[in-house]
Amino acid sequence: MLAIARTHARRFSDRFVDEVRFLRAWVERPLITGAVAPSGASLSRLMASFVDADCGSPIVELGPGTGVVTDALVKRGIDESRLILIEYSPDFCALLAERFPRATIIEGDAYAMAESLGTPTPGSLAGVVSSLPLFTRPLEARQKLIEDALELNRPGAPFIQFSYALVPPVPEVHGRYGVTRTSWVVRNVPPARVWLYRRAVEAQTDTPTMAA
Repeated sequence: MLAIARTHARRFSDRFVDEVRFLRAWVERPLITGAVAPSGASLSRLMASFVDADCGSPIVELGPGTGVVTDALVKRGIDESRLILIEYSPDFCALLAERFPRATIIEGDAYAMAESLGTPTPGSLAGVVSSLPLFTRPLEARQKLIEDALELNRPGAPFIQFSYALVPPVPEVHGRYGVTRTSWVVRNVPPARVWLYRRAVEAQTDTPTMAA
């Protein structure tokens, strides 16, 4: 019992420290950090559930922060070495390197994903998972990010984005890409939902039940 209590206390302490890190980053760069706290476990698990855990292709995560969604991807069974994490904050990059030593950590601009990756091969990614505050950017920049990501994704692989809004962070563009949404994750604070983008010919209705 004592060991269990210590484990829970350590997890609570780690979570508290991460929230302080996030809050500090938000105060320093609110338009870049976007959120004042890391995503909750239920939301992170839901985002990770849409990534193919079985194929060996790389997965790019944009704006991983302290690595909450990254951890959900690993717990889903995705080998850590498949993960490419693009993070703007050098402090978060150092933390991610400590927590996920076999992942590839890139300190760079997630909105310029192709440039940050160097010379990526079109159609090579198993998916892109984003925690970026897209609504802080102009619509044209958001659309370019979606299109660049889908160009790098394998056929059928999604661009996965969460938001707290009622409307999609990037509207569907007929003939280019489609968007579907999940139910609300009410256990997240604040409640959020996940938006899935795919090329127009691959777009399909994804309506999983609301995460517990």
